[in-house]
Amino acid sequence: MQKQGLVVIATAVCASVAVFAQQAPDRSHPPQPGPPPALHLPTIQKQKLSNGLPVWIVELHDVPVAQVNLVVFSGTANDPPGKYGAASLAAVMLEEGAGSRSALEIADAIDYLGADLGAATTSDLSAVRLHVPVARLAGALSIMADVALRPTFPKDELERQRKQRLTSLLQDRDDPPTISSVAFSRILYGKGHRYGTPQMGTAETIKTFTSEDLRGFYTSAFRPEHAVLLAVGDITADNVMPLFEKSFGAWKASGAAATEKLPAVDEPPARQVYLVGKPGAPQSQIRIGRIGVPRSTTDYFPIQVMNTILGGSFSSRLNNNLREVHGYAYGASSSFDMRGEAGPFFAAAGVQTDKTAEALKEFFNELNAILKPVPADELARAKNYVSLRFPSAFEATSDISRRLEDALVYKLQDDYFAKYVQNIQAVTGADVQRVAQKYIKPDHLAVVVVGDLKVIEPGVRALNLGPVKVMTIDDVFGPKP
Repeated sequence: MQKQGLVVIATAVCASVAVFAQQAPDRSHPPQPGPPPALHLPTIQKQKLSNGLPVWIVELHDVPVAQVNLVVFSGTANDPPGKYGAASLAAVMLEEGAGSRSALEIADAIDYLGADLGAATTSDLSAVRLHVPVARLAGALSIMADVALRPTFPKDELERQRKQRLTSLLQDRDDPPTISSVAFSRILYGKGHRYGTPQMGTAETIKTFTSEDLRGFYTSAFRPEHAVLLAVGDITADNVMPLFEKSFGAWKASGAAATEKLPAVDEPPARQVYLVGKPGAPQSQIRIGRIGVPRSTTDYFPIQVMNTILGGSFSSRLNNNLREVHGYAYGASSSFDMRGEAGPFFAAAGVQTDKTAEALKEFFNELNAILKPVPADELARAKNYVSLRFPSAFEATSDISRRLEDALVYKLQDDYFAKYVQNIQAVTGADVQRVAQKYIKPDHLAVVVVGDLKVIEPGVRALNLGPVKVMTIDDVFGPKP
């Protein structure tokens, strides 16, 4: 079997660390960071089973464990209209009965093998993930194959999951951070867009799901031509390919494939403020942002550096301003949630209730300031911060498998990880200013504040950030379950 390689290179340490180790530092002329040394990871061996299911294998022989992930290229973004939460609930139900085993029998069998088995979903994928001692791999794979390929969706377990989710939704209605996040997504994308509703679904949809609904989503999404098997650990291709063939080689698709596509979303024409009342709240939860970019953006690396400066690290401008300088919050941050389609950009904090208006003012001071040229030393610190954190994404077998999932789902080039640090270090101040001006747009942001309206509303209105709309909890979540 032919091997195809991908050498993943990441930064390890700054050259200035080596300088410090060799001589006492000259504080009048501090050493400047040099090119980061390289970290070499094993190659990826790309194989296929007899049914065409691709298999990616990475050998790591330091610890006698294996991580095996079945990745399916369908997630919550592919939920059928009116059935929001189908992907999430179907993934959870995979472990609640499969083959001839009940949920408890699956759990007992996995525990006996000293393994971990779980199913999960994101916007863009569903996955069944197994972590197991290599000596128990064969036995664990048979259970994993049942869970992934032969789920039974038992009605009693569905009712239990339904009650748990409806209870979680009730708890979410009383949790200001969750209220602000759900409200922000609903405002940006609207009720009819999958990104505008929680991944677990709504009370309305959760109440209506049947086992047949979940099986229907499963058969449309879980298909060998729409999946990849990843394996990382103390294994060899010669040893594991027969095991994979036995467990997954007979897998055949049934029914029609999922074809759901997300609708386009219009940008807000101007900035608007949304206040959600939560009487007696000790803090105000703030979310400020707009629709951002998909993971495929060509501006990925400049955005990473720019956001690190703005709110993506503990020493970022937002955190320094709201936490260290003014003491309005325990922490403030910003993020670009990149998905298959354009996810949200947002800046966020939980702030002292009586300082809500002042905190909003400081948010916009920073959101406007990032549009201006960034000092060279601040740019260098941000690039080194991103670069020096990069190796931590490859520390364990599960970490490497998740990076491979990203490469598969978002169709990253084979040399993507090899060039990651190089691309970060190549970002210029002009790049940072360009993407800030292109994607931040302070005059076109949605401003969501959840808090005690009697305390915060007068001050927020006095800022004149834009039209103010007051919303209720029911406006955000719909009627109570």
